[in-house]
Amino acid sequence: GQKCSAASRAYIPSTMWEEVKGYVLADLKSIKMGSPEDFSNFVNAVIDEKAFNSITAYIDDAKAAPNAEIIAGGGYDKSVGYFIEPTVILVKDPKYTTMCEEIFGPVISIFVYDEADFEATLQLVDDNSYALTGAIFAKDRHVVNHMCKVLENAAGNFYINDKPTGAVVGQQPFGGARKS
Repeated sequence: GQKCSAASRAYIPSTMWEEVKGYVLADLKSIKMGSPEDFSNFVNAVIDEKAFNSITAYIDDAKAAPNAEIIAGGGYDKSVGYFIEPTVILVKDPKYTTMCEEIFGPVISIFVYDEADFEATLQLVDDNSYALTGAIFAKDRHVVNHMCKVLENAAGNFYINDKPTGAVVGQQPFGGARKS
């Protein structure tokens, strides 16, 4: 249910959005949620009621916001543990609350940008960075090099074409800067 370096926001070009959306929704259907005693569960409860209330407040705000749409998940239950469904929020405003604040729960916000606005979006990513962990995905090595230069200070742990989590603490450097 919680991990400090898990992806909490994503910026996806409009030319790729429908394909990525299909993968995201399909993956979410395969994820099991439940007790950590059952190792087949991928998502467990969040740590306590305080975390539960904080995370669900973001979800409830997104449900009511005109510039946000929950496209997957959004459910939660604290009757037996503090369970929150993996939730995907599609935002129209790259400065929407969940794109700028750390949630520390199974929630990701996605901003779909016009590919013509690539440079401006890179600046948004840098400006909204908490500087703990980040990842970029690209096929063109020149684009990768450019993104690395622009986002040089955007994350203490920076992955290229890999998930934004998984550093082995004690075996590789782990840490952030800025607001992290």
